[in-house]
Amino acid sequence: MALPLALTNFVLFFLGALLLYQYSNTFRYYFRVCFLIGWMLGMSIPVLPVVALRGRNVANMRVLRFAMLPLKYILGIKINVQGAMNLNLEGPYVMVANHQCNVDYLGMMQILPGRSTLIVTKEIFYMLTVAVVCWLSGFIIVEDKKAADSTSVMEAVAGTMVRDNLRIWLFPEGTKNYYTTMLPFQHGAFHLAVKAQVPVIPVVMSSYQPFFNKKIQKFTPGEVTIRILPPVKTEGLVSGDVPELTDRVREAMLSSFHEISEGTREQE
Repeated sequence: MALPLALTNFVLFFLGALLLYQYSNTFRYYFRVCFLIGWMLGMSIPVLPVVALRGRNVANMRVLRFAMLPLKYILGIKINVQGAMNLNLEGPYVMVANHQCNVDYLGMMQILPGRSTLIVTKEIFYMLTVAVVCWLSGFIIVEDKKAADSTSVMEAVAGTMVRDNLRIWLFPEGTKNYYTTMLPFQHGAFHLAVKAQVPVIPVVMSSYQPFFNKKIQKFTPGEVTIRILPPVKTEGLVSGDVPELTDRVREAMLSSFHEISEGTREQE
């Protein structure tokens, strides 16, 4: 008696959830957001023993990338890439990208070149197995957001970057920006590039507003354009040149952002 009742309740729950997903924008938004986060948390469990076999090594990013790529198909996110050849550089470099929401990581995994890693804050340790997988994949962990923008911290990272031939991805806005513009850039990524005397490669992701909008709780399948701009050289630059370099890169990225996002409406 108990089994059929439990089965009936499960079927009714499933049908109810299906109807809500079909007809409620709010339910669909939260379901897809939770699914995205849940996938990142869940995939770390089977990935952990695989990357642990190699130990802490940036080559483990390939495993992480393999685990993340199916998510774009499940969520129905089509990614178009422009300027991919600009990542075909020898040696280390710094990639800077605009930061809108967790969908960014799908685009990042789509284009991330070999020997790439990220700089993250120690808050990642709240994510348990995800934190371990990220550490084993060579993520560089700093104290907090202030440290990520600190000249002294970036000088230390620059030494590691050059020594280990790393490409490092950063979000210079410092936080997620859900609107159709870019926040002011922090200087940390540019201090890193100047200290290491390596190029900066700007990566611009088009506005997600047509399919993702936090304010009106909209998250549907959609299309993203990623434009990789030509490398910006830093040879010969010094710390005093960082503010001008930062503004110049942001200006170029903002111009490209509006260009590839043309036709989207600002819904703030």
